[in-house]
Amino acid sequence: MAIVATALLAACVSNDATATGEVSDPSAAAGAGTLPAGEPDVNGDGKVVVGVLSPGDINDNGYYESFVVKAEAFARSKGWTVIKRGSVPIADALNAARALCQQKVDLVAIGATELKDAIPASAESVCAKTAWYVPSSANIPQTPEIMLSTDDPNQSMLVAGYAAGLLMQERGVTRAGFVTGPEADFTVVASTAFKAGMRELIPDATLVTTYAGDFNDSGKAREATQAQMSQGVGVLYPYLGGATDAATALANSKKLITLTPGTDRCASTGPTFDVSVLFDPGDYFEVALTQFAAGQLRMGVTRTWQLGVDPYPTVKLCHGTAEQNAKLAAFSADIGAKKIDPAAEVKKLGA
Repeated sequence: MAIVATALLAACVSNDATATGEVSDPSAAAGAGTLPAGEPDVNGDGKVVVGVLSPGDINDNGYYESFVVKAEAFARSKGWTVIKRGSVPIADALNAARALCQQKVDLVAIGATELKDAIPASAESVCAKTAWYVPSSANIPQTPEIMLSTDDPNQSMLVAGYAAGLLMQERGVTRAGFVTGPEADFTVVASTAFKAGMRELIPDATLVTTYAGDFNDSGKAREATQAQMSQGVGVLYPYLGGATDAATALANSKKLITLTPGTDRCASTGPTFDVSVLFDPGDYFEVALTQFAAGQLRMGVTRTWQLGVDPYPTVKLCHGTAEQNAKLAAFSADIGAKKIDPAAEVKKLGA
């Protein structure tokens, strides 16, 4: 998960580019990277097929599902076909990618960075006539055969913590909980940045982090949430995949402040959320698909999404007051204007 992993390294995208699919990065506009011949019908068989591989449950009502839902909706509008496979074991990533190429897909899309071991297939003969879309929240090397899409998790998680801090101030809460899957680089970064965000407003805020070992195991998520509730947390961030709703429903039973791991669920009534943290991989992918359809999706380039500049990533309060919303917007804008350096804030406040 990315989640959480998230895509998430050199071209900034404007709001206009998001709407039109046009590349706003000067280097890309000047011809950086390469355009696969015949795009979107890269293999020239008269049809367009998109293949999607996800490490998680593609029916999780959240991060993993959003990627597939956006792909299917876009494909329907164009008369394309989507071949999808969820819950791909990391050890099987490379073979799964080869299998997609054997089915003559024109675009291979990796749903999260856990499946980075699939990338070597992009340089193999079996995948010679394919384009590749890869989200990058880690140090995935740029190669001529793939397009990388990235953002900075420090940005979204710092602002998520700041948003939680606004609600914590209102309730007089100083202790929060963070429940996630395996202890990996990106989950550690997310937890640390979230804590730093809270401490922007509440210097003595504490964070209890539990690595449950699995993003989708509802039983483990509930057990971890219950343990944190017994320690008096007033906030729960379920930085999870398929287990998000199970953990959040339990947190709702004690009226804890809750946040989403990637998607906008402010309208959800069961469970309910107080903050939507938006780094939805489906939104990023939809822009790439728009470019792909127009024959403009270049391989060998990286696209960076900037909080406070682009529409995503972003954070919103589901029921914030005017004052709270204004403070959150100003904080995000300062990051976009580089008045606030998220990495420096995390280093200073996240210890």
